[in-house]
Amino acid sequence: MEILNEKVFLIFDLDGTLINTDEANFLAYKEAIQQVRNLNLMSLYQITERFTREKLELIIPDLKIQEYEEIIDIKNNVYNKYLQKTNLITSTLEIINKYSKTHQIILATNSHKQKANLLLKYHNLSTIFKHKFYKEDYNNQEISKFKYVMDYLKISPNLAVIFEN
Repeated sequence: MEILNEKVFLIFDLDGTLINTDEANFLAYKEAIQQVRNLNLMSLYQITERFTREKLELIIPDLKIQEYEEIIDIKNNVYNKYLQKTNLITSTLEIINKYSKTHQIILATNSHKQKANLLLKYHNLSTIFKHKFYKEDYNNQEISKFKYVMDYLKISPNLAVIFEN
């Protein structure tokens, strides 16, 4: 028995939902921090927790704004070196494959457009989404990315299934 009818929209997050990017993300941060501050972060890597900008500020409390921006810039520039450390989350991909012919599949990610498209291209997923929304699309909005997407596309909450880690 089919649970979803064709009017239902499937909205997917990227990082941690469709693609596991935590290790690549950490390695890019590690390289950037090594270049800017000459610190080795290997002891901080935790497979169960994503390394974030907030965590960066916690582990280096005396980080200057210029250093912070330089680390983020380097991290973004070296990220492509670690794409092989990313992997598809097969259970999510199975859902997409099952419903992609009959439903609109939408991407709503907090990733920047450049990084998200790099990941999608690397994993041959560039064409599976009817619509793609990136951090730049709703960065200044006071609502969640999913609410933004549903409002923008005029999707009733009753007709949306959201996949988020």
